[in-house]
Amino acid sequence: MEASFESLRDRVRRTSRVLRGDGRGWTLAVVAAGWLTVLGGRYLFPAILPQVKEFFAVSNAMAGVAVTTVWAAYALMQFPAGMLTDRFGERALLGTSLVVSAGAVVAVSLAPTFLLFLGGCALFGFGTGLYGPARGTALSATFGEHDGTAIGLTLAAGSVGSALLPFAASVLVGPLGWQTTVVLLAIPYLAVAIAIRRVLSRRTPTATPSGRPSVRGLLRALGTAVSRRTVTAVSAATLSLFVMQGLTSFLPTYFIAVKGFSQERAAALFALFFVGGALAQSVAGNAADYYGDRTVLLATAGFGVLPLLALPFVQRIVPVALLTVLLGSRLAINPVSNAYIIAVVPSAVQGTAWGFFRTTFFLIAATGSTVVGLFFDAGLADESFVVLAALTALAVVCYVFLPARTRA
Repeated sequence: MEASFESLRDRVRRTSRVLRGDGRGWTLAVVAAGWLTVLGGRYLFPAILPQVKEFFAVSNAMAGVAVTTVWAAYALMQFPAGMLTDRFGERALLGTSLVVSAGAVVAVSLAPTFLLFLGGCALFGFGTGLYGPARGTALSATFGEHDGTAIGLTLAAGSVGSALLPFAASVLVGPLGWQTTVVLLAIPYLAVAIAIRRVLSRRTPTATPSGRPSVRGLLRALGTAVSRRTVTAVSAATLSLFVMQGLTSFLPTYFIAVKGFSQERAAALFALFFVGGALAQSVAGNAADYYGDRTVLLATAGFGVLPLLALPFVQRIVPVALLTVLLGSRLAINPVSNAYIIAVVPSAVQGTAWGFFRTTFFLIAATGSTVVGLFFDAGLADESFVVLAALTALAVVCYVFLPARTRA
C-alpha cells in the first residue's frame, strides 16, 4: 500500500513538472480561463431561460430553439475555425473568439424581439465557436503525450465556469434583469483576451501561401483523417453531446416545473452538475494517459446511463442533488474523447480535420435542445430522460469497438 502511494505521489509530481515547466503553466492557465468563461457563458442561457420565455412570451420548444441556435452556430464555426487556426495560429483565434463573444452578449442583451434575440444567439455561437479547435491544438502542441491531462484540466475549468456563471446569473437575474446579467459577461471575455495575447506566442501558419487551399486538396486532406478510429470516436461523441445538449438545456426548467424546486435551488442543483463534471474531468484525462482511452470512456459512458434512468423516480432535494452530481460525471467523456481524436488525426491537417469533426458532432448534437423541448411541451419530461439514457447506451456500444490510438 505504501509503495502504491509513493508511486502515485511520484506520478503526480512528474505530471505537475510537465504541466508547469518552460512557461507551459501560463499557457494552460490562460487557455483554461478562456474556456471557463466561454463554456460558462453558453450554459448561462439555460439558467435564465424562464425569464427569457416570459419576456418574449415563447414556448419551451421555441426556447429550446434559442439554445439550439447558439450550439448550431458554434458547430458551424468549428470547420472554418480549424482551417483558420492552421492559417493564423492559436493566439489569433482564441483572442478573436473572446472579443466577438463580448460583442455578441451586448447584442443579445439589447434585442427587443425574439427574432433579434436569436440573431444575437447565433453571433454568440459563432464567436465562441472559434475557441474550441484552437484550444485543443494549442494544448496538444504544448503538452504532447500529456495532452489528456492538460485538456482534462482545461475542460474541468470549463465545468467550474458552467457551475459558477449560471449560478451567479440566477442570483443576479432577479435584481438586475436578464439583459444586464448577460451583458456582464463582456468583462471577463475582454480581460482573458488581453491575457491570451500577452502569454501565447505566435505560431507559424501551416496553410498554403495564399491561405486558400484548393477544394481537391482540402478533400484529400480530410480523407487522410478519416479512419475507423475517427469514425468510431466521432459517432460516440455525437451521441454523448446530443444527450448533453438535451439534458443541460432543460435541467433547470425540469427542476422547477417537474420537481417543484425554486429557481435558486434549481440553479444550485445545476451548479452541482458541473461540480461533478469538474471533479470527473480533472482525473479522467490523467487516467486515460495511464490506463487507456477506451477503458475510461467505457466506464464513464456506461455509468452515465444509471443516473439518467433514476432521476425521474427521485423527488426529495438531497437524493436529487446526489444524482445531479453523478449526472455531471458524464462530462469526463469530453477530455478523453477530444485528446483521442486529435491524436489520431495526421498532424499536417490537425486543425482542419479537428474543426471538421467538431462541426459534425456539434451540429447534430445541437438539435438535442429542441428535441427535449418538444418532449417537455408534450408533457413527457420524465420520458425524455429515458430516451437520453438509451442514446448514452448506444455511445457505450461505440466505445466497445474503439481501437487503440496506435492501431491502424
